[in-house]
Formats: sequence, structure tokens, C-alpha cells
Amino acid sequence: MDPSSLTYAGYLKVPELLALQQPRSIDPDTGRPEHDEMLFIVIHQVYELWFRQQLHEGDRLVERLVAGDGGLASTTLKRMLTILKTMVHQIDVLETMTPVDFHSFRSFLSSSSGFQSAQFREFEFLLGNKNPRMMASQPEGSAERATLERRFAAPTLYDAFARFIAVRGHSVPAELLSRDVTQPMREWPSFQETLLGLYRGHPAERVVCELLVDLDEGIQEWRYRHVKMVERTIGFKQGTGGSPGAAYLRTTLFNPLFPDLWAIRTNL
Repeated sequence: MDPSSLTYAGYLKVPELLALQQPRSIDPDTGRPEHDEMLFIVIHQVYELWFRQQLHEGDRLVERLVAGDGGLASTTLKRMLTILKTMVHQIDVLETMTPVDFHSFRSFLSSSSGFQSAQFREFEFLLGNKNPRMMASQPEGSAERATLERRFAAPTLYDAFARFIAVRGHSVPAELLSRDVTQPMREWPSFQETLLGLYRGHPAERVVCELLVDLDEGIQEWRYRHVKMVERTIGFKQGTGGSPGAAYLRTTLFNPLFPDLWAIRTNL
């Protein structure tokens, strides 16, 4: 292709992008799709794009942490935090849709559910929230299932952080560095002693620690806003596709991803 012929729409594939919003509902009065279904589709497609970018940035963050590059790791974390704020604020837009608006097209969603988002599960696995049952929504042998299986078996962001601390010359328990990365993260009291020392005397490492706490807090905020949005839209009804809805989402609240970084607050 002649570079001079490249256009904005061509580079961004705008016609293809705008062809992806395909409402399924029919308003019985107008014969057209229900008005708010377009908003519902656009918001969730945008979420999938943000998940893609967060995974893109998260993989770079893991790479930079393992390499001991605190500067670029911090820059990447700041970008992820800014994206996360945008993801939270998108809920404000979705909440302009009333429960009546949503129910006007909810039945047309059939068996589809946000619980089936492979990228969201992949992002959770990267963050360390690994639950093998969450892979069941992707058919065996599918590309999505294979991607989730690889991510499930890969080190988490906190494992990369532990490597970062070790590469920078600080003490990290051997058991933490060699742990089974498919298991839930737990507290490591001996590592907490190292972290306390970093907070008191190593500003560069402390910056990375605090940015990880910001990320953890931001994820918890996103979960809370998501739960309240579901509750105000469908109450405690079962979610689409048979998902448990708000009842399950409530169980995900206030579970820190990086417990060591929270535990040390008492002793600082």
C-alpha cells in the first residue's frame, strides 16, 4: 500500500469497527432495536479493548519488573492506573441506563454473560486472582481456553514483583520465589520484613510498592462499582446466561491482590 494513501479510517479500520455494533432487540412499537442496547454493546466492547490494553501493559510490566527496571515499571503502572480510572468511570455512563431500559432488551442477550469474558479472566489471572473454575466458560480446545490455560500457569504480577525485589539485591524468601504460581497468593511474614526496610530506606523500590497498592485499591474500587451497578440494574436476580449475578460479585469484594503490601501498614 502506498503510505500516502493511508487514511485515518483506513488505519483505524473505522468502517469495520462501526460494523461490530449489532443490536438483537426489536422495539414492538417502532420495529427498530431498543434504544439503549446500542449503549450496552458499545460500553462492553470498549471494556474488551481496555482489557486488551491492560494485558498488553501488564505483560510489559512483568518483563520490566523481572529485569529490575523500576523506572519503566513505574511508568507502566501509572498508565495501567490511568486506564483503570477510565474503566471505573465508564460505569457512570452505563448507569444512565435505568432498570426499565435494560429490561427492554435483556431477554435478547440469551445465554451471553460478562462472566464469559476470556480477557477479563486473563487479566484476573495476571493479577493473581486464579480460579481454575473460571476457565470452564471457554470450550475445551478453543483459542480462548488455551490462552487462559497458559496465563493460569504463568507467574503473576506479584511473582514478578518478588523477582524485582530480589534482582535489586534485597532478601526474598526462596519459598516465595519458587512457589506454585497457580495457587492463591498468601502473606509472607519474612518478606514483609524486607518490605518494611524498603519503605524506610529505599525510595525507588517504595514507589513501585505504592503503585502496586494503588493498582490493588483501584481493582477493588472497580469491583465495588460493578457490584453496585448490577444491584441497581437487576437487584439480586440471576444474571444473564445463568450467572449468579450480584450475589457472587459481592464475594469478590475487599480481597486484596497483594496482601503483604497491606499487612505492613500496621508496622510502618
